[in-house]
Amino acid sequence: MKPEKNHCIIRFRIIFIAICLVGIYIIGSALYTMLAKRDYWKTISNSFIRHNITIPPTRGNIYDCNGKLLAASVPEYHIYMDYVVIDKDTAARRKAQEWRDAEFADKLDSISEGLANIFPDKKRSHQENVKWFRNRLLEGKKRGSHAWRIYPRNATYIQYKECKELPLFRERSYKGGFYATEIMQRKHPYGSLASRTLGSLRSDTNAAKNGLELSYDTILRGKNGRAHSMKVRNKRVRIIDVEPEHGHDLVSTIDVDIQDMAEKALVTKLKEPSVNGILGMAIVMEVKTGEVKAIVNMHKAKDGNYYEMKNSAVSDLMEPGSTFKTASMMVALEYGKATLKTTVDCVGGIYPMYGRRMKDHNWHRGGYGVLTFSQILENSSNIGVSRIIDDGFKNNPQEFVDGLRKMGIGIPLNLPFAGKGEPNIPQPNSKIRYWSKSDLPWMSIGYVSQQPVISTLTFYNAIANGGKMVKPKFVKAELKDGEVVREFPTEVLIEQICKPSTLKDIQFCLENVVSIGLGKKAGNGGKLFPVSGKTGTAQVAKGGGYHSGITRYMVSFCGYFPSNYPQYSCIVCIVKDGLPASGGGQCGPVFSQISQYIMAQAVERDASALADSASVFTPETKTHREKNDTSNLSQIPNVVGMGAKDAVFLMKQRGIKVSIEGSGTVRRQSIAAGSKVNKGQQIRLILE
Repeated sequence: MKPEKNHCIIRFRIIFIAICLVGIYIIGSALYTMLAKRDYWKTISNSFIRHNITIPPTRGNIYDCNGKLLAASVPEYHIYMDYVVIDKDTAARRKAQEWRDAEFADKLDSISEGLANIFPDKKRSHQENVKWFRNRLLEGKKRGSHAWRIYPRNATYIQYKECKELPLFRERSYKGGFYATEIMQRKHPYGSLASRTLGSLRSDTNAAKNGLELSYDTILRGKNGRAHSMKVRNKRVRIIDVEPEHGHDLVSTIDVDIQDMAEKALVTKLKEPSVNGILGMAIVMEVKTGEVKAIVNMHKAKDGNYYEMKNSAVSDLMEPGSTFKTASMMVALEYGKATLKTTVDCVGGIYPMYGRRMKDHNWHRGGYGVLTFSQILENSSNIGVSRIIDDGFKNNPQEFVDGLRKMGIGIPLNLPFAGKGEPNIPQPNSKIRYWSKSDLPWMSIGYVSQQPVISTLTFYNAIANGGKMVKPKFVKAELKDGEVVREFPTEVLIEQICKPSTLKDIQFCLENVVSIGLGKKAGNGGKLFPVSGKTGTAQVAKGGGYHSGITRYMVSFCGYFPSNYPQYSCIVCIVKDGLPASGGGQCGPVFSQISQYIMAQAVERDASALADSASVFTPETKTHREKNDTSNLSQIPNVVGMGAKDAVFLMKQRGIKVSIEGSGTVRRQSIAAGSKVNKGQQIRLILE
């Protein structure tokens, strides 16, 4: 073998061995790093990377039925000043600190002036406010704070951006020292309207506390995302691992306009000296769907003003009083214990019932004497109702209670609210509670049993809805990015609460209550549309019981409108101390205002319904028919003296937009009759 060849082989062997040794060293080092130095390098890695950073989702919004925003999560900011520069390079830190200190001293007055403009204070003059901010900034400087809260309250996004335009604050945070932390806050653009129904979040955790916020929390809340941060060139960069799933929106059934009107009308009545109410409740429900358009709970506070403190209309159990008489009389009709021709002698207004005296409200004036079935309800006679029920069911009171339940009285509504109250209707055959002979007559007039106000309304809504009882509904739909992902259907609780003949008879009686009975103030004098309903007055236990101190009453009116084609049901309740106490006289006017407002709105929204000849507000006279030749659609008609419905119908025929002020009949129109009709024209009708 040639020497040169042997030399090459030896050289290759040396290189191969060297490569193997280097490979073994690399593998050994890697194993050493992975095993022996594992904890050390993990610690180093953790100093550069932070894992499992929670990214909270944005909570979904809540809208009213017309798309108006009722609750939303919006960003707010805590604004801070860092007075101390941090840098590993001593020289660089000293230089940056000198610049920040000099700039702060030079621009202090300008910054204070700017902050005073951005955050005005009603309790301080502008100059006092400037001085306050100057002193606060100097206090933070004196303490050498890294996180000095410049303003103690939250700043809006606009305020935060305005702060970023101020001297020094406009610099990057590591240079100027100004920075902010973002927090999400739940805001209600319409203030306290329906606040106890919408619900709230806990201030410390943003967890749902009550109301729709809690009931639909899984929809609104969304799901957290996950991220980690990595240190790159002395800065931490967030890297998202899992995107957060933002909460979906809810469309509620609440109509903010009806809610606002109902609240104002109720509070005005509560404040009247003769009322001076402790608590006022009002609910408006759409008959066919059960959609709750307004729910008001106004409690009197120590300062004398009224606030939404508790959803009492849903949670509080109360003896319903005379509004319960409608259910009692329906059971009597249903089981053949009475007819519309039945009469009862109410004697002198006082009648003995098993050792207790049953009284009518006019007993001191000699009572009513003989009343027909309808007149008993029209005048809310305690004696009339209790005698019919006692005579018909005293031998089998369980039949009466079972009859109530078949009509939906006492069934749980299972509403989507924490703390909701469920009806408490005593059972004659119960082993828990002793049933006395006096329970039946007193139950028939609204005592002994208890239920929340919304249960009473649900029953009356069924009467308006042709006998079909539907569950009160508070949410219409779930939205994602503005698109409907789920609709919440109307839930039927009882398909038919009674026989058609029973329903027809009771509807007749309820319309009479308003037209000729104690509920007149709940109507409109027959000038606009017919109203049906029942008054209620009940003595409420206070403190030590019914006979301790001043007597407390719950007065109410529950009904529906228009009587001939019911669209809405409504209940108004007031809890007050002392007399006078009248459901018709004190709650009726509030009901009337709410119903007229809603029907006026309906006139605006639905012109087609106005053409229904069976529901004309005020009959059109021959003179008006002659003045308004409907074949001449190019001219403004003369509608003075007409009811709102006829007037609006004629205007809508010509494509004219109508706005209405007042109630009654048309007294003035903003455009003279005979004028030429122009496209898109609007006319204002004044009713008195």
